[in-house]
Amino acid sequence: MKHTLKRQLRRVATERPYQIVAASAAALVIAATTGTLLTTADDAPAGQRTATTVAEMRSDIAAANDASPLASSAPTAAPATSAASPAAKASTNPDLTRKPERPKPPATKVLDYDYEAQNTYYNCGPAATRNALSATGIDRTQEELGAELGTTEMGTNSAEDTTRVLNAEVKGSPYRTRMFAGAPSPAQMDRLQADVVKAITDGRGVVANVVGDATDTDGGWHSYGGGHYIAVVGYKDNGRTVRIADSANPADPSYWITTIDLANWIASRGYSA
Repeated sequence: MKHTLKRQLRRVATERPYQIVAASAAALVIAATTGTLLTTADDAPAGQRTATTVAEMRSDIAAANDASPLASSAPTAAPATSAASPAAKASTNPDLTRKPERPKPPATKVLDYDYEAQNTYYNCGPAATRNALSATGIDRTQEELGAELGTTEMGTNSAEDTTRVLNAEVKGSPYRTRMFAGAPSPAQMDRLQADVVKAITDGRGVVANVVGDATDTDGGWHSYGGGHYIAVVGYKDNGRTVRIADSANPADPSYWITTIDLANWIASRGYSA
């Protein structure tokens, strides 16, 4: 009977692998509780024969289980790993999260603008604003801008007005007003230079409210005792010298002036950049 059970178990493991666990359990129960059914004609005592037979059956069942397709197809756990995924590495990579740096501005740049002289003695504010806007491709008349600026025969009040109108015309409202309470400090001069370079690099003209006298780099003298508005349309030497579009005299429409001289010319007034 021992050999018969072996053959049956092997046949069950081969033909119906999904029943092998149940068959194994049943065989063990029978072997453990019905020793006489497993007895053979051997000379060994019945108890010893039963124990030996049960051990052999257990060995046969284990072999049958190892041969079962169900045992070989059981899923295995993926090996644990401490390595970070590519996505995690990318999110913490400083080279990917760092903001792109602003390109270094050119040492010299002059805007392509459309010059126009002021059409009345008091329209320097609208004319300077118009000349600055022309560099961004915006075309407005002096009369239109004068109405927005609140310009009268007394002129245009301050750089606060030119900033307001420039921001109404230019997308993003990029202009800011810088006012000088008196003679500019070195820090204010540096600020003016940086503001001009940034605005010109971005393609925007600057409007400055000046008063008094100034001499350009060619020795030309410019005097506006009652105040005047000019447009800054370029720079060179990294902003240490600036290009002025002056609407007062069409015979002398533009000239270069040092940024320090421009800052002193703005003293007690302000500019829009």
